[in-house]
Amino acid sequence: MDGKLALNYSSYLSDINIGSISYARLISRRFGTIHGSINYLDYGSFIGADEEGNETGEFGANDISVSLGYALNLPWTNLFFGANLKFINSNIDSFSSVGIAGDVGVFYYSPYKNYTFTLVARNFGTQIKTFNGTREKLPFKVALGASYKLNYVPLKWYLAIDNLQKWDISVPNPSEQSTDLEGNTTNEEISFLNNALRHFVIGAELFPESAINIRAGYNFRRAAELKLQEVRTFGGVSFGFGIKMNKFKFNYAYSKYHSASNSSTFSLQIDLDQR
Repeated sequence: MDGKLALNYSSYLSDINIGSISYARLISRRFGTIHGSINYLDYGSFIGADEEGNETGEFGANDISVSLGYALNLPWTNLFFGANLKFINSNIDSFSSVGIAGDVGVFYYSPYKNYTFTLVARNFGTQIKTFNGTREKLPFKVALGASYKLNYVPLKWYLAIDNLQKWDISVPNPSEQSTDLEGNTTNEEISFLNNALRHFVIGAELFPESAINIRAGYNFRRAAELKLQEVRTFGGVSFGFGIKMNKFKFNYAYSKYHSASNSSTFSLQIDLDQR
């Protein structure tokens, strides 16, 4: 990532827009890498109303975070340690909240091995200023990731195990509810295996080291929570591609959430050191 500038934009659900810009610079192999980023999330416009339901006009909501970080290859090992500190500002109409959070991660990589491992803890921190006096918890998460590149086939596999900080992440799907003749409603029963699978995201990349590559992925939790009875929605499926041209690298990803919703993510990476 040395000397690389990355620009990202995602057209998310319900006219939500997400964007980021980041940059990294290697100081030296001994002193590591510094990096920074700005992330922005715009929720769009909403119609306000008073307690009696009378409309009071439109208002907006958005989040922005600024982060600074540092990464270092631990001496005489194939382990890389990284951390960053994030300053977060959130606005809803005339209300605002300020928080501070951090991320830490450990990455294993060897140029002589076909596999990598990553362990990341995100969003440990606190609110400094609350919206209305009620202190809220930050969405702390722990995730484990791995990749494996096949020897004789231009294919790389990816695996992520998300939400390790919490075992039961199951949410009953409303479309799986059943109602008896007396009007009693029974929610979906989620098994041990079903809940376990919801922690997993899998993916594959074809031609990972070529100028053009193709990617696909599957999110078990998203698929389970957004499926519809007797309807094939392809929820949880994602696919995309990457194109590298000289100092530029363009990536696109399409993610399917539901039969009526999807998101597109665009990424442009520029190697500022390459002539």
